[in-house]
Amino acid sequence: MSVVKEKELQVAALKNGTAIDHIPSEQLFKVVSLLEVEKITTPVTIGYNLDSKKMGKKGILKIADKFFEEDEINRISLIAPCVKLNIIRNYQVVEKKLVSLPDELLGLVKCNNPKCITNNEPMKTRFKVIDKETVTLQCHYCEMKTKKEDIVLL
Repeated sequence: MSVVKEKELQVAALKNGTAIDHIPSEQLFKVVSLLEVEKITTPVTIGYNLDSKKMGKKGILKIADKFFEEDEINRISLIAPCVKLNIIRNYQVVEKKLVSLPDELLGLVKCNNPKCITNNEPMKTRFKVIDKETVTLQCHYCEMKTKKEDIVLL
């Protein structure tokens, strides 16, 4: 069997849905958890530690008949900011999106400041992304900065 044929067989083709590719292997199951894949009733394919020329090893997630909303995509960008979303219809990629952090996040991240109004009143959190490369956020209300490793998702 040729090398090309082997790679084609690693992950099954998807008729309609979304393929999330180039997920760092160490972040794959965080993405699975964030997207609440266990609640999805359509077929889901999870590829872990697949060979990648660019990344060495990568993860991939294929979800049949599922097309993500913007806030779901933003959640992914917090832990895996360089993934690629492929929208598939009738076995063809009809749209490719490179996931990137938006300039502002609403209602996705908990403020780590216990005195922040968002932790004491029923309101959505609001963060400005002040550094997309290191993933550093700043609370709109109390101005506390949060680094990637300290982010708590809501």
